[in-house]
Amino acid sequence: MPIWFARKKKKPLLEIIKFYFDENRRWKETEDNYDVLVEIVSSIRPKKPKSVVEVDLFDLITFLTENKSIANELSTYLTELFFEKKISKILTDAAILQDAAFFHEVKKRAFAKILPFQHPIDSLEYVLSQVFYSDTDPIWINKIPQAQIEELYDLLGFKSIYETIEQNSVLSEIMMAMSLISQRMSGRALESDVLKMVPEYFHYESPFAAFEKELHLIKDGLHEEESSHCITSDSLSYKQLLVLHKQCEEYVEKAFANSSKYGITIHVNQSLLRIRQQLYRLKVLLPLLAVDKKIDKKRNSIRLAYKLIKYNCTRNNLRTFIKESTQLISYEVTQHTAKTGEKYITQSKIEYFKMFNTALGGGFIVGILCIIKVLLSKLDTSDFGYAFLYSMNYSIGFIAIYLLGFTLATKQPAMTAAALIRALQEGMKNEDSEEKHQVFAVFFARVFRSQFVAFVGNVIMAFPISLLGIYLIDLAFDYNIAETKWKTLVTDLSPIHSMAIFHAAIAGCFLFLSGIISGSVANRDKHYEIYQRIKEHPFLKRTFGKMKAEKFAKIYEMKWAGIISNFWFGIFMGTTASIGVFFGLNLDIRHITFASGNLALGLYGSNYTLDTWMIFWGVFGVGIIGLVNFIVSFSLSLGLAFRSRDIPFTELRSITVSIWQHFKRRPFSFFFPTGTNVKPNEGGDKIPQNNSH
Repeated sequence: MPIWFARKKKKPLLEIIKFYFDENRRWKETEDNYDVLVEIVSSIRPKKPKSVVEVDLFDLITFLTENKSIANELSTYLTELFFEKKISKILTDAAILQDAAFFHEVKKRAFAKILPFQHPIDSLEYVLSQVFYSDTDPIWINKIPQAQIEELYDLLGFKSIYETIEQNSVLSEIMMAMSLISQRMSGRALESDVLKMVPEYFHYESPFAAFEKELHLIKDGLHEEESSHCITSDSLSYKQLLVLHKQCEEYVEKAFANSSKYGITIHVNQSLLRIRQQLYRLKVLLPLLAVDKKIDKKRNSIRLAYKLIKYNCTRNNLRTFIKESTQLISYEVTQHTAKTGEKYITQSKIEYFKMFNTALGGGFIVGILCIIKVLLSKLDTSDFGYAFLYSMNYSIGFIAIYLLGFTLATKQPAMTAAALIRALQEGMKNEDSEEKHQVFAVFFARVFRSQFVAFVGNVIMAFPISLLGIYLIDLAFDYNIAETKWKTLVTDLSPIHSMAIFHAAIAGCFLFLSGIISGSVANRDKHYEIYQRIKEHPFLKRTFGKMKAEKFAKIYEMKWAGIISNFWFGIFMGTTASIGVFFGLNLDIRHITFASGNLALGLYGSNYTLDTWMIFWGVFGVGIIGLVNFIVSFSLSLGLAFRSRDIPFTELRSITVSIWQHFKRRPFSFFFPTGTNVKPNEGGDKIPQNNSH
């Protein structure tokens, strides 16, 4: 069928036209009446639709002009092929979200990509799906000169969509589609979860209901105006319809804008996205009602044909759907991580050494966790038991680091990436391209040195604490807990003797995911007003009093997202190896701070007999692991932040150049605070304050 025709050697277009539409009328002998159109379109379709400049139909138009009988046969064929084919379903459904359930929609579209849904044979969707089956068809069709399309329209004697508004006519189908879309929008916009996003509209009439009423009046008017079946763009009712449409758009945009205030769930996001898509569809269809000049009837009819083909081709577009569906959610998530990440970015020397002190605290706890994990490995239990015990060890430790205000270095990149993008977004308001990237470079230097000092603090504390801990255990119980594991502990750090780099990359992915979880939980709690629920909970107020209930609510608001994030980070870290064993894969995690502690345990476990090369590869491995942790988590977070703010990835090249130039001017600023009162364009560290959002 379509695929078979696509793979066949193309016949010349004029040869196909002559063969089927000469006096023998072979088109009537075809098994499926749309097969001829498939051949015609396949002969016109360019091999590379995106690169072709123009699709020229001059030869076809000349041939049909010189052969009126063939032109008449072709016109008869096309008229019969599309006679009374309903178009309303394409206009109301194609390329528009049909379900507010994100994963259900993803599954449905992905399955349709592999095994497309087949419409009834007598439907327009079926014919279009067989003829214009490629996603790139709308691209090359738009490259046919408009003048040639209009000339072909006249040559084939097509009638405009305004000939009649009787049932099953094209205009009747358009009005039916517009009415159905407006009804669906109106119902969805009045749902509780959607209304919650726009409390400003609580005491006003819904603009969607008003739009629906006005559209119904116009529909009745078109039925009365039998001579024209259209209105002019100067018509008061048409202008009123446009005003109400604009108010509906403002309603949706206000709801999206309020997401930072009220939070948003994926269900509400999908509902608003569906309304937005329906509003855009109406925006395309509304101009079809207005005719000011005679030529508008022809052009509107052609425009409708374009849209029908485009909508049918893009009905299962998965990439666009995922991008649109996740952009706002990812924006709100990265907004939370950006705010959290700001505390991880130092500027002054006081902040720099404060970060160092908190990193020492994080290293202290990790050193203890390293010892506990070795002790847990001595227990005789199942793989599930080890996964559970290791996960609890990590989770409790990470939560303790978080609640005590300490710093785990690798948790920073996922948070600071979003803050960096906010700095870039602020800088992009500056018309000077070099200046906007300079702001980002200075900010990046602050982030990098903050990460550097956190790494240093974690590593230099985790190593001696682990060494001291294993020594004290050996001193108290005469038992070297790493005696049988030292070789594994050290070898696993080497980037050439193990898969340390791959395992460090896995840890980087988990660091990124933990940041996503933190932002998602904070966004969800905001949407469901968890803070207010706890604060006003009657049992808590009666039992503990209003002040303590409010204090508890405040603690929850400030800490809960971080606790959940660290808990799941611990689960990810603790279960990876066991999952790898279950599937027979070499999966594990390597984290720079734990790597430092494990190096100390390996050193003591070997009774300090490690040779120089093992020590070298161990120390080198710790650095490589930290670098990979940072690069992976930072890159993933940066990519998400770029996409959530719709900043083109082409900016990366300019950003990289700017960072390198700044490094050449002030290399020490990437490792130590070098001043706070110099302007960015002079190479210092002072950057404009970001007050956006």
